Amino acid sequence: MPPTPRTLGAGPCTEAVPERHLAAPPTRSLRPRRVVTDRRGGRSSSPYDAFNLGGHVGDDPDDVAANRARLARELRVDPGALVWMEQVHGAGVAVVEGRQAGPPPAVDALVTAEPGLVLCVLVADCVPVLLADPVAGVVAAVHAGREGVRQGVVTAALGAMVDLGARPADVQALLGPAVCGADYEVPRAMQVQVARVARDAAVRSRTGTPALDLRAGLAQVLRGAGVGQVVTDPRCTVEDRRLFSHRRDGVTGRQAGVVWLDAA
Repeated sequence: MPPTPRTLGAGPCTEAVPERHLAAPPTRSLRPRRVVTDRRGGRSSSPYDAFNLGGHVGDDPDDVAANRARLARELRVDPGALVWMEQVHGAGVAVVEGRQAGPPPAVDALVTAEPGLVLCVLVADCVPVLLADPVAGVVAAVHAGREGVRQGVVTAALGAMVDLGARPADVQALLGPAVCGADYEVPRAMQVQVARVARDAAVRSRTGTPALDLRAGLAQVLRGAGVGQVVTDPRCTVEDRRLFSHRRDGVTGRQAGVVWLDAA
């Protein structure tokens, strides 16, 4: 059955973990953990209020740093274990083998088999895709917007996980909050381009015009690749004002999806 999100203390993080599938194998005491944040509880001022984790959107760098430090405290991890990306709406993948001095450049997916490294993806309408193989001990964080879906970023990330020993049948996928199909109107030609890769992404908006449901398309792609479990967080970033949405607000902050292997 789908995971039930739960709030971590009084902080701004929501954890969504399919508990029945996350028993660590007896030879490795590792548990994949996945968390999605929202905009509540941080230090940033409007229009980034309040828990903005994006350092590229015009927010005060000190406020972003304070929010990221709070994220680490909420997750009970070392701040230096957080790994961010320089996201470019592409299909590049970085395999991370240790702590990073800065974000890996020009990638939209991070993959690791290293316990304790916390992989972070920033979004404000695009899909945060959090992948975990609890048997092999491999996780990935993926930024999947329209262009990333069209270019196959999730398939590329899954391939990198397989290279590290993951099996698609053991992989669990969480598709986090994103713009829903009803609110993502696009030109017909753009819809066709994405549907060539992810057929189920082609939908109609609430007014009957061509639209994209990226999470529906990604779920189809993942299941087609043999992924054993795909869970979708149903929240729409445009409709839920507890979430950042660039499509709704223009200048705004970014929430994060994070995934890591907990050795505790």
